[in-house]
Amino acid sequence: MRALITRIDDELHRELKRRAAAEGRSVNALVTELLRRSVAGQDKRELLHARLRALGRGANIPRPKRALSLDAIERLTRGAGPIVSQALEEERARR
Repeated sequence: MRALITRIDDELHRELKRRAAAEGRSVNALVTELLRRSVAGQDKRELLHARLRALGRGANIPRPKRALSLDAIERLTRGAGPIVSQALEEERARR
């Protein structure tokens, strides 16, 4: 088993302690479960979005409630193409 040391602000620590106490378990057990769920719940799309955000290249395009016309799609994504294309090329080059 490995130990992980991280710094968190006082308010977050208080919230973790409160939640752990309410659930009748330790802060360590709560944090371990939260981290496990976070890592297990990531799919390839989420990982790509996280990598793009870390590179400062993330494009946040809201998901529409109904299908959009091609003109509307073009307006929403205008300017994001080169960034997305470059990120995909870099990802393919790593493989």
